[in-house]
Amino acid sequence: MNIRYLGHSGFLITTTNGIQLLFDPFITPNPLAKDKVALSDIKPNFIFLSHAHFDHIADAEEISKASDAPIIGVWEIHSYFSEKGCKTYPMNVGGTWRPSPESPVSVKLVPAVHTSSFPNGQYGGVPVGFIISDGSYVLYYAGDTALSLEMELISERYTLDAAILPIGGTFTMDIEDAVEAALLLDVEHVIGMHYDTFDPIKIDHEKAKQEFKDNDCTLHLLSIGETIDMAKLARASIRE
Repeated sequence: MNIRYLGHSGFLITTTNGIQLLFDPFITPNPLAKDKVALSDIKPNFIFLSHAHFDHIADAEEISKASDAPIIGVWEIHSYFSEKGCKTYPMNVGGTWRPSPESPVSVKLVPAVHTSSFPNGQYGGVPVGFIISDGSYVLYYAGDTALSLEMELISERYTLDAAILPIGGTFTMDIEDAVEAALLLDVEHVIGMHYDTFDPIKIDHEKAKQEFKDNDCTLHLLSIGETIDMAKLARASIRE
């Protein structure tokens, strides 16, 4: 499994068997990403949206129509984008999606503690996170969320290889809460998201990495456009 960072909370995940899953694309309005990621190069098989805020859905419609990839999310996200002519697949919290019944790839929708509304003020349904599995690796994409004891339940049910957590504070967990989340999730590797894009969520990178290190966890702060290989993370964990 490969994870490519597209800026803010956007990731393009390529499963071990080659399926491309896009999460929360916010590229063209993002001044940090627009010159580093070409929208035309992003051709996912499926698009997942954690909630309806503009900084998570901005490029979903354009990418969906260009790639013919369905947008997958809670019912309100399905309704909104289907009215815009996109392919969609409706779900809700607790549901599990698979590209086909026999596929090892699955994405489960889990609770996130946040709010959700579309740019026009329309209700966006409940926010969610995702548990992504491809038969080789299991990854938790938290979406925009506060610290929650739901994370302890995730660790009881899944052995995570990594977690993608918001760390910028103000609108989501900050570093301190994200460290606690990593402990609840019993995970050794955290990939940061939802930081630095705007002034209220800028962080001190070295201080953040040290706080995770002090709690026996590695924080990965990817450059926009950078790809991380889950196999390398797994080998790093074995060496440690």
